[in-house]
Amino acid sequence: MARILVVEDEPDVRTFVMRALKGAGHDVDIAGDGSAALEALSQARGAGRPHDLLLTDILMPVMDGVSLALATARDAPALRIMLMTGYSDQRERAHGLEAIIHDILLKPFTLDELVMRVASVLDGGR
Repeated sequence: MARILVVEDEPDVRTFVMRALKGAGHDVDIAGDGSAALEALSQARGAGRPHDLLLTDILMPVMDGVSLALATARDAPALRIMLMTGYSDQRERAHGLEAIIHDILLKPFTLDELVMRVASVLDGGR
């Protein structure tokens, strides 16, 4: 299965997503903000164990998900990126980034929806 980095500042959501994806057989790492995520992505690449998917919230402290996606696309262009948000105005911020964003998952979402959408992105879907 895939190696996924989940970036979410809300601990309950982060835990839900992590458990759902682990339950689907994925290897999941977590980070609480964009800055910590960049560090985790860099360390994983340096160790020869790069992630297959970055799944990040948009609205977070320190570095938001859009800034994280842009930095990640520059540093690791092959990495698939999904955004998640509970705010429609934040979803609008991702318009124009279709070249690097593979999907945007709207909160609240079900476990089944999460697992299905992640599988679709990993299989090459947009």
